[in-house]
Amino acid sequence: MFPVVQSIAKRVARICRLRETDDLVGDGALGLIRAIDAFDPGRGVTFDRYARHVILGSILNGLRKNDPVSERARRRVREGERLRAVLESRGETADEERLETALPGLRAAKGKVELGIPLSLDAPLPLGHQLRIDWGSDPASICEHRVRRAAARDALRVLSDRQRTIVVEHYFRDVSLRTISTRMAVTPQRVSQLHCAALERMRSTLGEAP
Repeated sequence: MFPVVQSIAKRVARICRLRETDDLVGDGALGLIRAIDAFDPGRGVTFDRYARHVILGSILNGLRKNDPVSERARRRVREGERLRAVLESRGETADEERLETALPGLRAAKGKVELGIPLSLDAPLPLGHQLRIDWGSDPASICEHRVRRAAARDALRVLSDRQRTIVVEHYFRDVSLRTISTRMAVTPQRVSQLHCAALERMRSTLGEAP
């Protein structure tokens, strides 16, 4: 009967999308032992049928014990889904407020169930959830950012004082070229010339095409 235990465990693993079946097989084996001890041929049921029932029950009980979500919360969510289906079949509104009014605690139960669902890199996120990707702590991004900053500093050093002032004020402090021309007491045309010359010189230093 042990191959039967393995077969049932694999079927449950496929349904529950589990990769490891060792624990399921172990729970099923305990169920097989209980089936052997408790089997009564006088009840008119074959041992194979009885054992399969007990093995499956034992495996499901093992899953429930390891489930981070209580059976009460899952039952509440199932009740909510059934109520939603009934209301929609009648053409009635089945929004969250109405469901919560009819089934107090449904919203909290849904939250517990969603928190208890393990996330997989191969599966989509639960419906309505989004994951904001933070690249700020990525080592490659940090290294690239530091290299770019160092290269920009080196390129700024080769500029004249006026060119450097224009680049820093305009690109790092968001000051317009017209305002810079007023501060430097030169014409806007002269600031534009210095600006273009500074960019060309920086591109040459950085090895970029104009």
